[in-house]
Amino acid sequence: MCVMKRVKIKEGNVGVVSKNGKFVALVKAGSHWIKSSQTIQAYDLQGLFFLSKEHRIFMENDLFKAALNSLRIKDNELALGYEDGIFSSLVTAGNYFFWKENTQSEFKIMDLAGLEIDESIDASILTRPEMLKHVRVFKVESFEKAALFVNGHFERLLNGGTYKFWQNDQTIEMLKADTRLQTLEVLGQEILTNDKAALRINFNVKYQVVNFEKALVENKEFTKQLYILIQMAIRDYVGALSLDELMENKNKISEFILNSAAEKANALGVKILDSGIKDIILPGDMKEILNRVLIAQKQAQANVIGRREETAATRSLINTAKLMEDSPMLFKLKEMEYVERIAEKIGEISLSGNGKMMEQLKEIFTK
Repeated sequence: MCVMKRVKIKEGNVGVVSKNGKFVALVKAGSHWIKSSQTIQAYDLQGLFFLSKEHRIFMENDLFKAALNSLRIKDNELALGYEDGIFSSLVTAGNYFFWKENTQSEFKIMDLAGLEIDESIDASILTRPEMLKHVRVFKVESFEKAALFVNGHFERLLNGGTYKFWQNDQTIEMLKADTRLQTLEVLGQEILTNDKAALRINFNVKYQVVNFEKALVENKEFTKQLYILIQMAIRDYVGALSLDELMENKNKISEFILNSAAEKANALGVKILDSGIKDIILPGDMKEILNRVLIAQKQAQANVIGRREETAATRSLINTAKLMEDSPMLFKLKEMEYVERIAEKIGEISLSGNGKMMEQLKEIFTK
């Protein structure tokens, strides 16, 4: 006598009936009667699943095999799962199956061996936690340019933006350079002038990177090379002049740097726009000597000016004396002028004598 049992398959599932490890039938959602000697296993119609070792033999049955689609993802691949066009899962390497009745699921296989990520993949998917370990992110600021190197080989220049690459065994490196006007400071350069005067110079250079492939690919650490280039140009200029010549022509060093270093800077992918001396620092004893020289020069200039004034004053006195000699009235007026100046300085006068002094004063002021 055959004993039957009733089983129920939920909506959205399919049942696989087997007996003694062999496939018997597929049943859809609903209530079903099966023999007691048979077993049934329910599978979700949506998404992927693995077949158990016991059920792999079912693939030998044409009916069971025809009901399934297989999805094989290699070690260097990923699959993005979509349900009704919406991202639902990330599938890593493995052998998967899904029911052909499942028409809502779609899987896109991504080749991780390649460097570039397909632009059709939405950026929001790449930022999900489950995706982060498979993606490399590089950011180039809007004021930068970057040279992209893959496995040590230059690929291309990148403008500002965010770049994403698959995480694989390829090495990726980016070298960046600023596109803006920049300042290079050459500080504390100890240099001997032509007359063996030791001094230190602080120098500024304004430059801009104009050829990024030259700067980042053809030259290593182009900023250090530019520093040394400017340093040597300063030494060439200062070493050819005496201290006095340097102080007189320090404003011409900018023109010299621009002319002498322009071609070499161009080989670095850099254009020098301006330059100039910020400070010239002398040793303490040299400062003292120069201060004494300056004081002596100013003292000599003051003496010359003083002598000129004395000579002019003497000439004025001689001219005045000649005029007074020719005009007694002018002489008297000059005399009264000096008496008035004397009176301004005197607050009180005490007189003594035989009274003739009063007559003399009266005669001076009234005659």
